[in-house]
Amino acid sequence: MSQISGASSTSVGGYADRAEGIKEEITSAQFDVDDDRTLDEVVNWLLDMNYIPSFCTACYREGRTGDRFMALCKNGQIANCCQPNAIMTLKEYLEDYASESTKESGENLIKKEVKKIPKDKVREIVEERLIKITSGERDFRF
Repeated sequence: MSQISGASSTSVGGYADRAEGIKEEITSAQFDVDDDRTLDEVVNWLLDMNYIPSFCTACYREGRTGDRFMALCKNGQIANCCQPNAIMTLKEYLEDYASESTKESGENLIKKEVKKIPKDKVREIVEERLIKITSGERDFRF
């Protein structure tokens, strides 16, 4: 598992300033992230490499933390949660925030990745939820 950060702001008030159109001063950041791409650009870059950008917080929200989380990782069962949750949270991002180019790339990747879900029942649930996400429903998780 890996984590990257896209469009991060490390200065005090940086997100509020960005929302108001104020450019972050190079000297005001707590540390240099050296990547000024937008989140959409980072997501599109990951999609181009056939990675599923995940915005998932389900484990934390479902209480799968600490020893409980590690037990699921060690026996491989976490995959039954991670892949479907990654697909669904990517779909939410595409519907709510993505540029047309990113949305097109993401939809293509989602079609491929849904087919790779090994458990038929999980795949069926994901397919149903993707339709619901397109209709405006949110916050599905395994």
